[in-house]
Order: sequence, then structure tokens, then C-alpha cells
Amino acid sequence: MENNKSNIGLKVALGIAVVLFLGTGFYTMSLYNKSKEEKKELTEQKQLVMNDLNAMAKQYDEAISENDIANQNLIEARARIQGLIDSLKISETNVKSLWRYKQKYSALQKEMDVLLAQNDSLKVANSYLATSLDSTRVRLEERTLFTDSLLVQNTALAEVVENAAVLSTVGLKGFGVIERTSGKLIPTERASRTDKIRVCFTVAKNALVQAGDQELYVQVIDPKNNTLGLNEQVQFDEKTLNYSIISKFNYENVNLNICEFVTSKGDSKFEKGRYVVNIFNEKDLVSTSEFTLK
Repeated sequence: MENNKSNIGLKVALGIAVVLFLGTGFYTMSLYNKSKEEKKELTEQKQLVMNDLNAMAKQYDEAISENDIANQNLIEARARIQGLIDSLKISETNVKSLWRYKQKYSALQKEMDVLLAQNDSLKVANSYLATSLDSTRVRLEERTLFTDSLLVQNTALAEVVENAAVLSTVGLKGFGVIERTSGKLIPTERASRTDKIRVCFTVAKNALVQAGDQELYVQVIDPKNNTLGLNEQVQFDEKTLNYSIISKFNYENVNLNICEFVTSKGDSKFEKGRYVVNIFNEKDLVSTSEFTLK
């Protein structure tokens, strides 16, 4: 009887032990599965934070690439994000660590909103400035073209005025004269009776010529191509002029009638034939005429 009771007690104890063992195993398995799920969830949360940081870094890269001049604030913020990404890669996957990285991400997100807003404002200002500079450049180019055009016009006008501001003569005539002892002059066409050659012309009115003392060179060439009168030379740049006489006068911007006399060489008589009379304003021929002595 006592043996039966002992066996029953042993069986009960064994049953309890089995139940406790099975319960412990089930509890342990349950804790393991729960830990595995939590770790999986934390890993997924960590990857989400990593994705958000990479997306933020990409936004900074785009903002930095859009600026011709590097924005130092954007570069420094981008470096901070990269440092956080590198740190997150090697960090432990636990609730405390993940919560800390989420806090840092949130702070960086706020910083990025401010910096990108400032960058957009700066881009608008730079765009306006670029447009303004382009407009100014166009106006300067137009002004330069206008100034160049005026310079060309003024240069051309100055050349016209310079060319127009010269003395000119009209009514040029040359002829032989007989000079009486009384001073009376008698025109003649006979070479043998000619005492002097008289050259007469009118200096034309020209308001562009400065009033005052002026001079013109008179050249008389005989039939043998000799220059009569003084037959002296004057040099103008590369041109040499032989002249018979220098006609000097006071010019007052009105028509002025002038007559000059040219003599032959020494005591020689004037040759028969065609004579040429030229008037020069410095090196420029302003008038020419011919006459004949028989």
C-alpha cells in the first residue's frame, strides 16, 4: 500500500516537472521569436533612417551643383549628413541608438529646410542680378556702337570740314602786259612787247577758313616748261613745288580780287607759245589756266 502511494507521488512529481519543462521551453521560444521580430523591425527602421539621410544628401548635392559659386553653408551641412550616414552604418541596432539617430535626422531636416529656402532666395537674387547685368551689357554694347558710329561720323565730318576749310580761287587769268613809265599797264598778246605777265584771280568766300593773313603759291610755266619769276622751291611732305611768286594777302572771309606780276629770267624776252598758270594752296592745286603769246 505504501509502495503504491510512493509510486503515485513520484508520477505526480514527474508530471509537474514535465509541465514545468515544457512551459519553460515554450516561454523561451516565445522570447526568442519576439526578440527576432524586434530586431527585424529595428533593422528595417534603421534602413528607413538611412534612406531618409541619403535622400537628404541627394537634395544637398543638387542644390550645390546648381550654384556656379559654392555655397559654404550647403557644403558644411552636406558633410554633417555624410558623417551621420557613416556613423549609422556601423552603429548597434537598438532602440536607444535608433531613437538618437532619428532625433539627429529631425534636426538636420529642419536645418535643410532653412538652408534650401535661403539658397532658393539667393538663386532668385542671382538670376535677377544676371538679368540686370545682361541688360546693362546690352545697353553698354548699344552705347558703344552708338559712340563708335558718332566717332565715325565725326571723323568723316572733320575730314569734310578740313577738306572744305581751304582757300579756293575762281576767274584765274594770265596775260602779257606792257608797262609804261607812267605805270599804266596795257594788255598785249605779243611776246616781243610783253614786259611782265599779269596773273589775276578771285579768292572765293569761305566761312570755314580762318580770317587773317593767308598765302597762295603762283606758278607760271613758259612754252619751254621753265618756271618763270623767282623759280624757288618749297617742300610739302614728299612733294616739291617750284613757284614763281608767293601771293600774300589779308583774308576776311569775303571775295577778294588779287593780281600779281611775274617777270622773265634776267633781261631775256618772253617766248612765243602757250603759257600755263597754276595756283596752289600749299601742295594742292586749286586753279589753273592757259594763255598764248604770239
